[in-house]
Amino acid sequence: MPDAVDFLIERCKAAGDKVAFVEGDASATYADLLDRIATCDAALAGAGVPRHASVQLRGDFGLASAAWLIALWARHAIVTPVAPTSFEKADEFAAVAQVAFVVEEDTITPLGGASECELYARLRADDHAGLIIFSSGTTGTSKGALHDVNRLLTKFHSPGKDLRTLAFLLFDHIAGIDTLLYCLSNASTIVCTNDRSPAAVAELIEAHGVEVLPTAPSFLNMMLLTGAVARHDLSSLKIVTYGAEMMPQSLLERIGAALPDTVRLIQKYGTSEIGALKSRSENNASRWIDLGPEGETWRIRDGLLEVKTKAAMLGYLNAPSPFTEDGLYKTGDQVEVRGNLVQFQGRDSDIINVGGQKVFPAEVENAIRALEGVEDVAVFGKPHPMLGASVCAKIRMHDPDATPAQVRVALRQGLAGVLEPYKIPQKIELTTEALSTDRFKQQRG
Repeated sequence: MPDAVDFLIERCKAAGDKVAFVEGDASATYADLLDRIATCDAALAGAGVPRHASVQLRGDFGLASAAWLIALWARHAIVTPVAPTSFEKADEFAAVAQVAFVVEEDTITPLGGASECELYARLRADDHAGLIIFSSGTTGTSKGALHDVNRLLTKFHSPGKDLRTLAFLLFDHIAGIDTLLYCLSNASTIVCTNDRSPAAVAELIEAHGVEVLPTAPSFLNMMLLTGAVARHDLSSLKIVTYGAEMMPQSLLERIGAALPDTVRLIQKYGTSEIGALKSRSENNASRWIDLGPEGETWRIRDGLLEVKTKAAMLGYLNAPSPFTEDGLYKTGDQVEVRGNLVQFQGRDSDIINVGGQKVFPAEVENAIRALEGVEDVAVFGKPHPMLGASVCAKIRMHDPDATPAQVRVALRQGLAGVLEPYKIPQKIELTTEALSTDRFKQQRG
């Protein structure tokens, strides 16, 4: 098989003077990217970084990080990207990945990690580069998923669309890497930002004619709540993709009504373990999706989704295998099925068992978000001596002076007849803090 990076290099050469990255007031062409890759390669050679080394790459989207990533993969390195939001976990990640070198800005620092394990040996035997993506760790220790870069890049060989894209998702998130590779493979312009606030993102879309915004439901909600959608001209947008967490139906309808009619809303599905699938939404107002035409196999077993894809990881560095005997990844997602479409109900690990009745937190959150005055909510379970568990909720209100008693009454009145009584939160806690993580996942419990 040809080297995985060869086709990326060829696409960059063909793009030439086309703008590759926009960073603030500066821009860089694909020719500039090739020059930077050559500079990075020389620096790696000068620092004595051998082929197949385990290297941690700290940074955010931009010319420098992309150049280092490609230069490292050209040396068949095993790369762990770490975004600024995860810098506090960088040492933990380095220990798990047995990192031998750290690259940050233009500095290469040796750590002396052994870089030896069975999965690394498999990559080296095939002479392939690697990518390690760590999970968010919201339910425990972050798990390191090791990918074969040759496998991961296969789906980008077929030409796609050249669309100006905002690099909103994180550099160490599988969906963020997917966005980067799709853009580079199609010689698209990537608009970068280190400010992911609604106002800053809306300003970039307007100023640079951004056509694709990959994001998450919680951020789309904030764009509506802050008025960023109404204050800026977002007519350049053609596609808004969303994933990472459950999309409330009410929010999907509100964002669809607020954005220009020409915008397509597409729900994406992927995980650190299997990459990002080429999913397709039934329509702008639907949460039913087709998981993609790439030859993936999926099935439902015990109510949970299992997926097989060519881009799946080789395995975890620090956890047991999550694959079935016949090679399907056990996602842990509860879904409903309609023909070849699926609709996600929630994570199996999030289900609250109230006296034998199953409660999906996302369903309750969706109902609460539809109530007047609610800005955000996270629903979770707590042990109950009689019922096994009770439903609880953290709520952020528009009015910071709202009292728990007022909110409790509003919830009971607003949810009566909407949710079964056992699904209505028995305990509430008001908060002014964010209820989603830096990776845009609901922060429950």
